[in-house]
Amino acid sequence: MTTHGALISCALFLLVGVLVLDDYGVSWDEHTQRRIAIINLDYIQGNNDVLLTHWNRYYGVVFEAPLLLVERALGLTDSRDIHLARHLLMHFFFIAGGFFCYRLAYRLFDNRIIALFALLLYLLHPRLYAHSFFNSKDVPFFSMFVIALYLVERAFRRDTVGAFVLCGIGIGLLTNIRVMGVMLVPAVLAMRGVDLSLASGWAERRRIMLTGGGFILAAALTLYAVWPYLWGDPAGRFVESFLRFSDYENEVEQLFRGQWISEEVPLDYIPVWFGLTTPPAALLLGLVGAAALARRGIGSIFGNTRLRFGLLLLAGFMLPAIVVVLLESSIYGGWRHLYFIYAPGCLLAAWGLSWLLRSLRSGYWRAGVVGLAGGGALLTALQMVQIHPYQQLYFNFLVDRETPEYLADRYDLDYWGLSPYEGLQYLLTAYPKGPIAVDWHHGGDRELLPAADRERIIIMPPDEAEFYLGFQRERTFDDGELRPFPEAA
Repeated sequence: MTTHGALISCALFLLVGVLVLDDYGVSWDEHTQRRIAIINLDYIQGNNDVLLTHWNRYYGVVFEAPLLLVERALGLTDSRDIHLARHLLMHFFFIAGGFFCYRLAYRLFDNRIIALFALLLYLLHPRLYAHSFFNSKDVPFFSMFVIALYLVERAFRRDTVGAFVLCGIGIGLLTNIRVMGVMLVPAVLAMRGVDLSLASGWAERRRIMLTGGGFILAAALTLYAVWPYLWGDPAGRFVESFLRFSDYENEVEQLFRGQWISEEVPLDYIPVWFGLTTPPAALLLGLVGAAALARRGIGSIFGNTRLRFGLLLLAGFMLPAIVVVLLESSIYGGWRHLYFIYAPGCLLAAWGLSWLLRSLRSGYWRAGVVGLAGGGALLTALQMVQIHPYQQLYFNFLVDRETPEYLADRYDLDYWGLSPYEGLQYLLTAYPKGPIAVDWHHGGDRELLPAADRERIIIMPPDEAEFYLGFQRERTFDDGELRPFPEAA
């Protein structure tokens, strides 16, 4: 399989990522996430048992721990160096997931143009692109979800014990990043069960059972090995963690369609956020791909075919949102808890492009479709350049982006608290000498500044500060109180 185009594309995106690495601030969650890795490594090394009672003990650390280990291996002690290293590694993993997206798309469609289009859809989702620098929970899970889907397709294509063991390892790692990854286990077993029901002869049934058993064992052992909190009581603590995240107590107030809401979110919360913040090319072609697959019917699950894997993509895109609604799970910060559904989503869009190219008889029409798809990707890239470094605030053409207060009055914007970083840089430029007394809720952005600039920024209480840095989530109400913002989960 030719991968030169994909490798060149990924290398170019990585180069751009290195050049803009310093443009993104430090999010609310980064200290919390790094702390999770620290308490887990302390537990592993036998330093203390803080992990067993810590409120964040339910989080896996298969992604966070390597970030901390690299930091320690390089001897990084300055806060700026630490955050830049973390951001670079997170972004690198995001791009690596894009390469697997290309490989999976090429396996499915045997067409380099469609596979490259899937890669561009993956890399050019503005919100996920920005989050790939500072969000070490949702975007790594999204990237690992793509890798896991690739391993599932590979396992069924090769149909060997080794391939299914590798698939189980991948899903074990995925589940450690976010427990929702366990959803792929019953999906794989269901497809193996269908294969078993269609098998002819004992030898074939035995091979299918061996592959299924190897898959389960590999997934379970991997999850246990990389999740220290499970070591004392694997089954009990896994169930505890699953229930914790499926029914998380959410007191975060958020702006949605012009109303402040908390706890239970409207049924259309995920569809609205996904629809308004996903590039048009992915939306339109994704609908075509989903329709093309749905019309083939449920009978397509019988048989180890490309079409059956397509139905798995369709289920992976739709079912998580349905499950979230049924379980009344806590969702906030837009659809960031479900960013991973864009993994099957961009592959469904590639499926839609493939279906159109096969259905259209005229070469001119096919060229036109390819041109429109490529033009859509290019337009998104230009918009990302235009709004840099605030791609996490991207909205598509379905909302009014021209009226200044339209979005600010209707939807959460800088949920992650990154915009004050630019404010700090402005103050340092406008006042090049002496200390600057600043009051703002989130002080993490200061840690990304060079040491000399960092020392000049003094965080002070409101009555002693010269400047105040705020953003949309800290609007002041008539009573003068600021809306509380609990630490995000």
